Amino acid sequence: MSSVLTFTERGIYCAAGDFYIDPWRPVPRALITHGHADHARAGHGTYLATHAALPVMRHRLGNITAQGVDFNAPLTIGGATVSFHPAGHVPGSAQIRVEVAGEVWVASGDYKTEPDGLSEPFEPQRCHHFITESTFGLPVFRWQPQASVAHGINAWWAECAAAGKTAFLGAYALGKAQRLLSLLDPQIGPILTHSAVEATNTVLRAQGIALPDTLRATADLDPKAHKGALVLTPPSALGSAWAKKFGAQDTAFASGWMQLRGVRRRRAGDRGFVISDHADWDGLLDAVKATGAENIYVTHGYTDVFARYLSENGWNAQPVPTEFEGETLDAKTPA
Repeated sequence: MSSVLTFTERGIYCAAGDFYIDPWRPVPRALITHGHADHARAGHGTYLATHAALPVMRHRLGNITAQGVDFNAPLTIGGATVSFHPAGHVPGSAQIRVEVAGEVWVASGDYKTEPDGLSEPFEPQRCHHFITESTFGLPVFRWQPQASVAHGINAWWAECAAAGKTAFLGAYALGKAQRLLSLLDPQIGPILTHSAVEATNTVLRAQGIALPDTLRATADLDPKAHKGALVLTPPSALGSAWAKKFGAQDTAFASGWMQLRGVRRRRAGDRGFVISDHADWDGLLDAVKATGAENIYVTHGYTDVFARYLSENGWNAQPVPTEFEGETLDAKTPA
């Protein structure tokens, strides 16, 4: 394996620049693809991320020593040339390109290839080596167009409102919640948000990201004063004592995992909407092809299946163990 990037017990390491990419153990210098908890962890000496990713990282991690960088702006770190390029996952998310002596590696972080109108659209990078996620690396995972999903969510919400029920929609507080917000039709009714979602909304609005008007659903809020509302909440709050104060309600969960019937049956929600901030099977293949890379390293997700498919179709592909989690059904994991 080339020495430009290596996989260590602390994370993906670049010896030429003496830095790590999304390390899962404390390190002196960390380059971070985006602010989700499995990629941006506490305890590092210094952080480098895009200007658009840093506000959420500071909100989540507190007083960190961090530097921001523009997209597509090369900088020299030791003997390496590094640049951050849009990953399309959540606002500010990046792929990290590392070049040493003409050899180019790209670490994808998490990404999706479908533009969502909220995140900076994915920009494939030509390279020799590509480290890709594979959260949804099975052919069964093929997403519907965003407009179609938005229509389904709004139709469900309108049905709930007409029946005198509050619509509860479960989604992770960073990325998924704001994407759903941008798809909702405010003419149907008021949009309420759990405090965790609203805290992230506040950070992103301060960056100039336009989101529909929302009302924080505090403990003293009177549900009867907001009939026909949709409540956007982390999955952990669905069915909670707080949620039950709203009386008659329908619940739904928004995730790529809703593609699987068995998962939909196991969730407590009344409905499941298939939408993800990760690439589907076709998106993963499109991204790999666009890099022109011969060597592919497959992390978190269906690593064995996706690596085997790539190997059978002309790539030098191998699964690599990491501690990234991608989009999970664990309500405590923001993905």
